[in-house]
Amino acid sequence: MEVLIAPAIVRQAARWMARLWSDDASDEDQADCARWRAAHPHHDLAWQRLQAFEGRLHSVPRDVARHALREPACAAYLNRRRALKLLAMLLPVGGMLYAARGTDAWQVAMAGHATEKGEIREIMLPDGTRVMLASASAIDVRFDASERRLILRAGEILVTTAHDPDPAQRPFRVQGRHGTVRALGTRFTLRQDEHTSRVAVFEGAVEVRLAHAPERPVRIATGQGAVFSADIVQSGAPASASAAAWTKGVLVADNMRLDDLLAELARYRPGLLRCDPAVASLSVNGVFSLRDTDRALHNLALALPVQVVARTRYWVTVQAIPQAAA
Repeated sequence: MEVLIAPAIVRQAARWMARLWSDDASDEDQADCARWRAAHPHHDLAWQRLQAFEGRLHSVPRDVARHALREPACAAYLNRRRALKLLAMLLPVGGMLYAARGTDAWQVAMAGHATEKGEIREIMLPDGTRVMLASASAIDVRFDASERRLILRAGEILVTTAHDPDPAQRPFRVQGRHGTVRALGTRFTLRQDEHTSRVAVFEGAVEVRLAHAPERPVRIATGQGAVFSADIVQSGAPASASAAAWTKGVLVADNMRLDDLLAELARYRPGLLRCDPAVASLSVNGVFSLRDTDRALHNLALALPVQVVARTRYWVTVQAIPQAAA
């Protein structure tokens, strides 16, 4: 009989595999993983089975991989439902394990600190810096003798830097896919999307160095914000205080388009949240809960000529109220 392994152990094995797959995996990471595997027989067994599963995926042609994921052989150590839950964490729908490594979902799985969808959490770094992680966000921490560095893998963070206790006074940087933000005694948010990143500075200042043009730093002062890609910075826009409202579990809408508001709510709730194009341009004002998005949707329906149609808890559409028949 196959040994059943607790899902939490399987998830941790998957995180270790992801960590060691990353480009910046260190010898210390390797040693820590080895210690974790040695701590309990189920740890090593989960690791071996995931390794075998990953090897099978590499040998499966892409056009039949999705079908292969449904086969019982992929779930020998778990029942089918638990196996699919594990695969949902590892894979984008219809994808393959080795193709998932660059996705935000994979970055969250591999990171040292991460939040689930809908979760907001604060962590304290070794130097006293406080970092708030928004929903489905992930960071790695890399402190050494020369610098303090965060790697933003996915999502959004609010950073409140602390004075470095090290006599060397190491610079504090946040590295993302589009560039690096150096904190200059500051409190700021950094959000990373697929094509651009956004920074808003509430105290102090930051220096942005683009991934493709690091030799031309751009300084963003208190009360200012910027949107940047790997090649260009668009700065000068004021940093709205509401940009950090998510840290309090709320979304502040000030003349916001309905489709934009729903896109923000969707970041904090499971499943699919759609907006009918017929009502997408409606203007929204108000404060909406990110911790209770069902209540936020209910309040929207009270304030606007829209209705919330839920096929299931995980498939919701906000659409126009049908006109009464003449």
